[in-house]
Amino acid sequence: MSVKVENLEKNMAKMTIEVAAEEVAKALEKAYQKQKKNISVPGFRKGKVPMAMIEKMYGEGVFYEEASNILIQQEYVKAMAESELEITSQPTIDIVQIEKGKPFIFTAEVAVKPEVKLGEYKGVEVSDVDTSVVAADVNAEIDKEREANARTITVEKRGIKKGDVAIIDFEGYVDGEKFAGGTAQNHPLEIGSHSFIDTFEDQLVGKKTGAEVDVNVTFPEDYQAKELAGKPALFKVKINEIKTKELPKADDEFAQDVSEFETLKEYKADIKKKLVEAKKNAAKRAQEDEALDKVVANCEIDVPEPMINYHVDDMLQGMSQQMASQGLTMEQYMQFTGTTPQSLREQMRPEAIRRIKSSLVLEAIAKDAKVKVTDKAIEKELEKMAEMYHMEIEKIKEMVGENEKESIRKDLEIQGALDLIVKNAVVKKDEKKKTAKKTTAKKTTKKEEDAE
Repeated sequence: MSVKVENLEKNMAKMTIEVAAEEVAKALEKAYQKQKKNISVPGFRKGKVPMAMIEKMYGEGVFYEEASNILIQQEYVKAMAESELEITSQPTIDIVQIEKGKPFIFTAEVAVKPEVKLGEYKGVEVSDVDTSVVAADVNAEIDKEREANARTITVEKRGIKKGDVAIIDFEGYVDGEKFAGGTAQNHPLEIGSHSFIDTFEDQLVGKKTGAEVDVNVTFPEDYQAKELAGKPALFKVKINEIKTKELPKADDEFAQDVSEFETLKEYKADIKKKLVEAKKNAAKRAQEDEALDKVVANCEIDVPEPMINYHVDDMLQGMSQQMASQGLTMEQYMQFTGTTPQSLREQMRPEAIRRIKSSLVLEAIAKDAKVKVTDKAIEKELEKMAEMYHMEIEKIKEMVGENEKESIRKDLEIQGALDLIVKNAVVKKDEKKKTAKKTTAKKTTKKEEDAE
């Protein structure tokens, strides 16, 4: 096999790959062996027809397509290695020549890793992120826990309020006729959730158990069922039951039930500690993203289109796997969201470009700044893996080969480059926030002191 490389514009390259005639003969034989069982010729048993007879009846090129596929799969990987190109896309294959007794020639057009012209990556300005935690933040977490531990009770005497769950029967009519999907019995509807169209839920507020209500609404113009879009509808609703949540009181007993602490004060202190840590982590990520975006903007990179498409494909595959874990297909997701394969790709394109550029820039910075990763650092990563998977470190070492270690090293170099950018970033202080924070501090209430 021989490979010739032609560099094209916009970080594209074309490999012309020539495979010896002897390999063509072997591929044709493989194609014949694979397909002969499906070919019938009068006078021969199925699967026993000689190759020459099949070629005589169906033409000499009858096995060329299958043989081409065999040769491309076999030789393209070898050509990649021989070319020493850093390929970043799937190839566009074009067959130039396939003929008995002659070399097989095909071309593979690919995107190659683009060159990064680094700009300034030290001293970029990032926003100051507020990581303070006040009583309202702590109390909001307490309220979430109270919601999670609420019990549901049936309301007997009063009418429906927002936040209640109404158990209802309903029948929907458009132009005096029932429509498909407009009828249900004992449907639980949370009032204020806006899960029903228009003002449906609002019209039930104040109504009591047993009441029968005519609810008048209008379907949105962009409603998924086109035959209902924009039309007025009448729903005949019967309220069977009203349920509401009864939240536990936030006291020491509640703290003991939901945590390891004896008092509400201790529980709040722990919540505050965790919120501070979470805010600091979120602030770090936000500053990393902001700094990296600015560094990328300072660089010059011409990302080839096939590379972008390749990354979009990868993102779609990841999304498909995520949907599958939730019991959904991509087709169902697109139906629910009103998207198409093309619109979904367009939505993902900016993020794909951002990821590509960020990765390339960080890699270039790691090289430019001579970021070094020690064997000890890799050892620590393996220890983390062992802890994560509850395995002995020696077992992890047996499973992780040199390629995997090299991948870990590269990831750590990229993280080192990101740390370098953030370490050298200039934090822009927001004087307005600073003044507001001082004012708030002076007005600390008894409630806030309790959260300490």
